[in-house]
Amino acid sequence: MIRQQVIDTIDLLFFGVLFVILGISLMTIYSVTNAMPLSLSAMPVYLKQFLWVLLGMVAFFLFWAIDYHEIARLAYPLYGITLVLLILVLATGRTIAGAQRWVSFGAFSFQPSEVAKVSLLLVLAKYLSADYDRSGAGLNLKKLIFPLVLLLLPMLLILRQPDLGTALALSSIFFSIIFVLGFRSKFLIYFSLLSLMLVPFIGQIFWNSLKDYQKERIETFLHPTEDPMGSGWHVIQSKIAIGSGGMWGKGVGGGTQSQLKFLPESSTDFIFAVFSEEWGFTGIVVLFALFIFLFWWGVDVAYKARDTMGTLMAVGIVGLLAYHFLVNVGMALGVMPVVGVPFPLMSYGGTALISNLGLLGLLLNIKVRRLMLFH
Repeated sequence: MIRQQVIDTIDLLFFGVLFVILGISLMTIYSVTNAMPLSLSAMPVYLKQFLWVLLGMVAFFLFWAIDYHEIARLAYPLYGITLVLLILVLATGRTIAGAQRWVSFGAFSFQPSEVAKVSLLLVLAKYLSADYDRSGAGLNLKKLIFPLVLLLLPMLLILRQPDLGTALALSSIFFSIIFVLGFRSKFLIYFSLLSLMLVPFIGQIFWNSLKDYQKERIETFLHPTEDPMGSGWHVIQSKIAIGSGGMWGKGVGGGTQSQLKFLPESSTDFIFAVFSEEWGFTGIVVLFALFIFLFWWGVDVAYKARDTMGTLMAVGIVGLLAYHFLVNVGMALGVMPVVGVPFPLMSYGGTALISNLGLLGLLLNIKVRRLMLFH
């Protein structure tokens, strides 16, 4: 009986899509980093990413194996630890490219802002599902005060690093969840209208809080050709790479923009441009199809979850991954400002990959508990 339950909960198509995306990531990172000069003690970037994939799969299976209700019990302690880590970043964190985002423990370093995504998701789902199950009613302004505080505390700390992209990623979790809870209530309409009315005031405060280089990124987004050899270089080279891929692409390792190092941040922020140049429009269609399936699968998990907590967790995860996907592709195409948002499951980077795989494991967990309930 137990063996049959385990077999029935394994989604082979989901695993197939996930491993294909991870394989594409490793192949693309290899194509743009294998020729980099290394010291004798240095590990190639693509091998580092492979190790991150292995660690990420450990996180995936942990979040899959432990009942998500048990994981939710740790929501508030994890949230508190996250705030401490974010404060620690501002006090003693390592600075790279003008941003203070990393905490180091010996040779190991990670970004607490990635942990913040997981902890915020858990604490919002736990609090709002308990309130919804207890009252049976939708949202109102009073019920939203505490969740807003939960959002703003880590968000403001992350903005201080500064990391605009991740701060906005936290808001994608928040708005995905309240959209679902407020979908059948007038509150969502009122909240949306109020938000639109406050946009000019919040926008001014937001603009004044940005660093000079962040303002430059937004201005470059609006006028990328005004400084083609400076601030506009990234976006211009990215668009050239994507367009030069044509219908079928230039093949792995054949992209001129990435291989000749015209395209900056080719293994991180602009990995989509590298993939597009190598695989062309056909490859882009296949990649988009893989991610659309992943999002559709996550929405289906949310819709069929056994309880409100499972639904809110699943919706928050899908909202977060969709935000990363849309913003990163938008950055590469020049239709969104360059805010340093990595391509989910594709960009080089350990902490982001581990957190994303952990969240996908949590999605599968929610599906597993529903299917086991009905056996």
